[in-house]
Amino acid sequence: MQKILQSLPIALALLAGGCAILDTADETAGPRHPAASERGATPELPAALVPDALVSFETPASLPDPLPPARPDDLWQRIREGFRLPEADDPKVRQQLSYFAARPDYMARVAERARPYLFHIVEQIEARDLPTELALLPVVESAFRPFAYSHGRAAGIWQFVPATGRHYGLTQNWWYDGRRDVLAATDAALDYLERLSELFDGDWLLAVAAYNAGEGRVMRAIERNRAAGRPGDFWSLDLPRETRHYVPRLLALRDLVQAPEVHGLSIPEIPNEPQIATVELDHQIDLALAAELAGITVEQLYQLNPGYNRWATAPEGPHRLVLPLELAEAFRTAVAERPPESWLRWERHRVQPGESLIAIARRYHVTVDALREANDLNGSLIRAGSHLLVPVASRPSGEYALSAGQRLRAQQDRQRAGRERQSYVVRSGDSFWSIARRHGVGVRELAGWNNMAPGDTLRVGQQLAIWTEDAQPVRTARAAPEARLQSVRYTVRKGDSLYAIAQRFNVTVSQLRQWNGLGTGGYLQPGQTLRLRVDVTAQSSR
Repeated sequence: MQKILQSLPIALALLAGGCAILDTADETAGPRHPAASERGATPELPAALVPDALVSFETPASLPDPLPPARPDDLWQRIREGFRLPEADDPKVRQQLSYFAARPDYMARVAERARPYLFHIVEQIEARDLPTELALLPVVESAFRPFAYSHGRAAGIWQFVPATGRHYGLTQNWWYDGRRDVLAATDAALDYLERLSELFDGDWLLAVAAYNAGEGRVMRAIERNRAAGRPGDFWSLDLPRETRHYVPRLLALRDLVQAPEVHGLSIPEIPNEPQIATVELDHQIDLALAAELAGITVEQLYQLNPGYNRWATAPEGPHRLVLPLELAEAFRTAVAERPPESWLRWERHRVQPGESLIAIARRYHVTVDALREANDLNGSLIRAGSHLLVPVASRPSGEYALSAGQRLRAQQDRQRAGRERQSYVVRSGDSFWSIARRHGVGVRELAGWNNMAPGDTLRVGQQLAIWTEDAQPVRTARAAPEARLQSVRYTVRKGDSLYAIAQRFNVTVSQLRQWNGLGTGGYLQPGQTLRLRVDVTAQSSR
């Protein structure tokens, strides 16, 4: 009995200890792991004496799996959750925030433009584990305008210049400009940004600065600072003025999206779900027909497929079409019911004596390559009297409202307050600078009126719109007459050469070759007829 009484306090202590562990387990979400000193203070119980509840509690398999985070309904919230760029309390960021706060409608317009594409862009960014602030970069670059074109020759929402676009795989030709193809350009932009991040050791502010200014310029600025014993971070670098405001503008947009209400703004919600689908086709298709089969307007189709310059997809591809998600399946069914040869309208052209593929292509507004492919031609040789199949638009040109030609016409015709329009035909030797100087306008103005950049190439015979402040032609000390081009035929004489004929008519040898389908190794024969486009005003003033 004495031994039993002596053992009773120990048993009571063990039971009390077990109750303490069970009570603690009820208050926590996970198993409790006591410290080593606690484990030494309480003797271990034989397995047979351990309460079932305690065994069950310490078995991880009995714990429920944690619930995945709730998927946000608003795409902007999803973007917020992926922000990773460093905070910056800088006057330039505050200045940009003030700019946005003073324009409450700006983000509403941008959100509406971004709506079709933004989900796709965010998906691609997250798939690469990149900061979601990059989804805001098209706001800085182009305000999400897919047809944006800068004075520096940059195009599309990501504003690729021609050389960089080609380097990252963006095709650019008469039919198609991949810089404006939102899907293709997004892939290229993220490839470029990833490479810049690696180049600058994961410093995203430097990577974004290099996207704007060029990696070489940013690297040289870092090297100058290091040589002078100064820091090499973005805020310490001597960079172009545009770049010094470019990065703060992105950070200001991040702050604005993070807490729009703090800045007195409201950003329209965008559903966190796909808005578009892609349909891959095997052949060229008229965009008016595609719009009809999809049940949308031609203009809506161009807005979703801004990479296409003309009235159809490119002969060599891509043939991919982006459509509203809810219409894609019906379009696939409708287009499958039509034979591919009916996807384009064809015209049968009889080759006239003296005609070349170049001349026929110009007449029908197609490319020589398109004619070759349609007619299974290997070279440029065609015979008078033979027939060619020529792809032509199925609707009047005005119905392809956002084709390159119609966008140019709309830009040239857009009224400018206090100015009146004049037309000018480019002639040999002209440049933006000489034409602008002759008419008393700015070079950038002149290029912008014609959907061009000052660095773009002018073509002889190209028609430009010039908006002058005076309805009368500008008079200068040596005002040149307006160019008037006229087609003429010239019969080759003994002793003539392409160079001599070009000099005589104030054209170039390459133009003579192009107009007449001449190769580089051919010889002229006396009696041969050449076609020329001659500026008659220049001839009369010689």
